[in-house]
Amino acid sequence: MKTKRIIRVGVVGGGAIAQHRHLPEYAANPNAEIAGILDFNRARMEDLCEQYDAKVYADYDEMLADPSIDAISVCTPNFTHAETTIKALEAGKHALCEKPMALSLTETRAMLKAAERSGKVLMIGHNQRLIKAHLKARDLIQDGAIGKLLFYQCNFKHAGPEVWSVDKGAGTWFFRKDKANFGVMGDLGAHKIDLIRFLTGDEIKDVFATMMTLDKRYEDGSLIELEDNAVCQFHMVSGLPGIMHFSWTNYGDEDNSTIIYGDKGVMKIFGDYSDDIVLEMRDGSHVKYSVGAIATNTNQTKSGVIDEFISAILEDRTPIVTGRDGHNTLAVIEMAMESARQGKWMDIVY
Repeated sequence: MKTKRIIRVGVVGGGAIAQHRHLPEYAANPNAEIAGILDFNRARMEDLCEQYDAKVYADYDEMLADPSIDAISVCTPNFTHAETTIKALEAGKHALCEKPMALSLTETRAMLKAAERSGKVLMIGHNQRLIKAHLKARDLIQDGAIGKLLFYQCNFKHAGPEVWSVDKGAGTWFFRKDKANFGVMGDLGAHKIDLIRFLTGDEIKDVFATMMTLDKRYEDGSLIELEDNAVCQFHMVSGLPGIMHFSWTNYGDEDNSTIIYGDKGVMKIFGDYSDDIVLEMRDGSHVKYSVGAIATNTNQTKSGVIDEFISAILEDRTPIVTGRDGHNTLAVIEMAMESARQGKWMDIVY
């Protein structure tokens, strides 16, 4: 009888994304085992290690030196993504890095080279393309369900990371430029930029962006130095135009919707949370598909990211979200930021 292979994972960072996604999903995966957890907050790290029966390592170097660890989950603040991931790959570990992939394309290129040299899996945590409704929507688009694509509109808006972060309030690292680098663009924009690339099978050619800080403040009452709202216009390489709005100042129900307009009808994905996908056809008919709810900050569902990462390792294949996907998404974010600074359309440089 063939012995079942278990992938032992070290999780670096014990914040909200680790607690709500990575740790419970590794624990639920029959082919994964949480080997250890690292966090700068010693008490939190020890509590999590006790909860998941994981080892407390003295530091990252000790974790990487453990030959029994196969993979690393990088759940740390943005400014550490590149260094933490590259060290994992150079130590011969597979790496799953949260989004945004890094702070710059210089860093993402170094990560891609490290993955190539190591021969290990590098996956980025863009979970939206793994949501069942989005997988179904992609199939419908490819099958021509709404005909030729004419335009798209994406929203990702909620009350802000200080509600979601494990460290609540205005002191969250998401508001600090030295740790996050990007505001809502890196937090929420990364998801939808990756998603539209996935749904259309196309890359973004250029962008015109407006960014602003409307309401998020530090403890002293001053506005944060990062954007809490962004509005972006895009053209895909194919010429398909679209618009996206990302916001941390939506104090109503979370909006994570995508609308795609075709010459045969309109596809609404999570436009109404009672239905996952609704096709409103040109002839007046409606088709509804209920294939699985989307995760929200208040209603967590299984992301699929961990299962895909473990499967890609076991099957020795490329994951559904690659390092190149993370790089290309960050290229769009970088040019959107530059567009907002210069007030003009910017071509995406990949």
